[in-house]
Amino acid sequence: MKITYSQAGVDTGAGDRAVELMKSAVSKTHGPNVIGGVGGFAGLLDASELLAYRKPLLATSTDGVGTKVAIAQALDIHDTIGQDLVGMVVDDIVVVGAKPLLMTDYIACGKVVPERIADIVRGIAAACASISTPLLGGETAEHPGLLGEDEYDVAGAATGVVEADAVLGPDRVRAGDIVIAMASSGIHSNGYSLVRKVLEVNGWDYTKHVDELGTTIGEELLVPTRLYTNVCLDLADRVHAYCHVTGGGLAANLARVLPIGMLAEVSRWDVPPIFRVIADLGQVPTQDLEATLNLGVGMLAIVPEEHAQGVISVCAAAGIPAWEAGRVMADDGGEALRGAKGVNGGGVRLTGMYTGL
Repeated sequence: MKITYSQAGVDTGAGDRAVELMKSAVSKTHGPNVIGGVGGFAGLLDASELLAYRKPLLATSTDGVGTKVAIAQALDIHDTIGQDLVGMVVDDIVVVGAKPLLMTDYIACGKVVPERIADIVRGIAAACASISTPLLGGETAEHPGLLGEDEYDVAGAATGVVEADAVLGPDRVRAGDIVIAMASSGIHSNGYSLVRKVLEVNGWDYTKHVDELGTTIGEELLVPTRLYTNVCLDLADRVHAYCHVTGGGLAANLARVLPIGMLAEVSRWDVPPIFRVIADLGQVPTQDLEATLNLGVGMLAIVPEEHAQGVISVCAAAGIPAWEAGRVMADDGGEALRGAKGVNGGGVRLTGMYTGL
């Protein structure tokens, strides 16, 4: 008996059709420094601009969207999670002050449905275009027998560059610095295993309308991750450190960018409705909430006090609500929240931010 590749579950023709559908969107992310266009074995970038750097350091990051893709699959909406992927990957390298040079993506699926794959990639490409980052390459892999026909996962990687003496991080942070919070657009792309479990236990369908949100729970959960790339790069010369609030919550991530002997005390703010809905519905303990979800803050900037109001104004002009959330001080030996100590020895104390949860 002859067995073909298609009988084994792989349709190479569908993959080719997906590429044709996405090609235009990907090409729009390419500037004159991209060589060769779409479809090569490797993406090529003219890196001549690096010659202008005195000591260029390359920054790289890789990530995925996580179980948020399960909601996209359940609702058959696939054109928003691409921005989540870009946000999770690119805004990690921006934290050190690096300008993104390129991004690549990878999609694994049980069956290639060209229109669905193209929707995902179009979302990635649109987000890349908005931050002037070429989507330089990608791969779609069909894995029958490993993933169901309607299942897929997405991942990506980005590379950026920063001048060696311009790297942002713990060594720049000083006592008296102000912690500026930049609002998230929602839950972003972390903590969805907790969120999905809360909905499952309470029998909530993704199409359920929630009055407090003014929309269905599924639509709210698919709101894309806010991109901070452009504003963070614009503000880099006024900032000592950035903190991308992703998995682990605010305290654990902020502690990563504080030096030994320093403590950031962060005070309360109004937690957006989606977080209160999940907290109340699941009776989720406060510690679990803070350690899992961003609670309304997607990025933090640690800045000298004289730049605090200017940073807030630039964020506002970019359409990102921002506010003074706390201050850095010498560690007084008090207890940090959950013992939140970063790899560099700094600590974080949250004071009263859960009022209303």
